[in-house]
Order: sequence, then C-alpha cells, then structure tokens
Amino acid sequence: MSGFDLSLFAKGGAVMWVLVALAVLGVTLFLERFLFLHRGQIRAKAFIEGIKNILAKRRLVEALTVCEETPGPVAAVVKAALLHADDRADVMRFHVQEAGIVELPALERRLGMIAAVAQVAPLVGLLGTVLGMITTFVAFERGGNYAMAGALSAGMWQALITAAASLMLAIPAHLAYHFLSARVRAIVRDVEWSGNEIMNYLLTDYRGAKPGENSGDAAK
Repeated sequence: MSGFDLSLFAKGGAVMWVLVALAVLGVTLFLERFLFLHRGQIRAKAFIEGIKNILAKRRLVEALTVCEETPGPVAAVVKAALLHADDRADVMRFHVQEAGIVELPALERRLGMIAAVAQVAPLVGLLGTVLGMITTFVAFERGGNYAMAGALSAGMWQALITAAASLMLAIPAHLAYHFLSARVRAIVRDVEWSGNEIMNYLLTDYRGAKPGENSGDAAK
C-alpha cells in the first residue's frame, strides 16, 4: 500500500477495520466454497455413461468402487441407487432421495454467511457515515463562526470513505453469493438428473425387465 492509500484508510476511522475484517471473512468464505463446489461438480453425463458401461458387464462392485472414489453429491446419489439395485423401485427411490437430502446442506453451507457480509457491509458503511457527520457537526459547533475547514473535513472524510469502502465490499460480495448459488443450483440439477437416470437404467436395462413390470413392483 502507498502512503496515500494508508492516509485515506486512516481518515476512515475505526469503522474501516470492521470493513477489513468483513472483507477478509468474505474472501475466505468465497474461496473455500468455490474450491468445494469445484471439486464436487463433475461431468454428470460422462460419469453416468461410465457407470452404465461397467454395469453392462455386470460389475456392480466395480461401479460402487468408482462412486466411492469420485467426490461430490452426484457420485453419492448414484452409489445409493447401486446399493439398492435389487430392491423394489419405491425402496430404491427412497434411498436415492435420502442421499440427495443429505448432500444438499453441504452444498449450501456458508452461503448464508457470504450473503450476510454483503448485507451488513453497507450498514457498517452507513454507521461510519453517521459517525463522520456527527464528528463534523461537533467540530462546527465547537468552532462556531470561526470553525476551520481542516476541523470540519475530518468528519466528512470519514463519512465519504466509509460509505465508499462499504459499497466496494458489498457489491463483490453480492456477486460472489449469486455466483456460488448458481453453481449450487447446477449441481442440484445434475444430482436430480443422475438419480433419475441411474434408477431408470437399474430398473430396466440392468434387470432386463420392462418399465411396466417395475411399476408393478413399486405398487406392491
């Protein structure tokens, strides 16, 4: 940081340190969530096709091993279906849905904290602005008609800098939250598609039965 930047930071007052803490928290949460979601998002279509190829050779254990070695909720849901490959359709569907429900909280974890940073930052900036205006009016009141511009400017600097800094933090935080939320929705869609696809395959091609027969099993 240059001396000019440091002087601006100092003029913002103690509220600037609160904004710095929020910025560090926001960046840390974003990086952690981004890496977690990046690791958990796989090419669902290619993964399902690979599992189908393995199952076509009647290698159920190998397919389960592939699921265990693959990170992410898609693999977890597919594994749940494979573990109940010989059960009735309703039983298999129950366990697949249960696996999806278990994985969903892990995807959404800490997103609320990023949203909180985006919402709280402008309020902290508003607090700094109000404190700055209070400082300005106190200086004006003490100086009376002879209040110097230097005495009045300190509060104005604090008001303007904290307002600008809070917006510079809130805007990226909002964008980060919506970006990560979109990644979560994409993974959830992959999970739903993968669960339906592997169940349809297990109930038809893998068992060598027609869909109508499995529907009859589900009604039992």
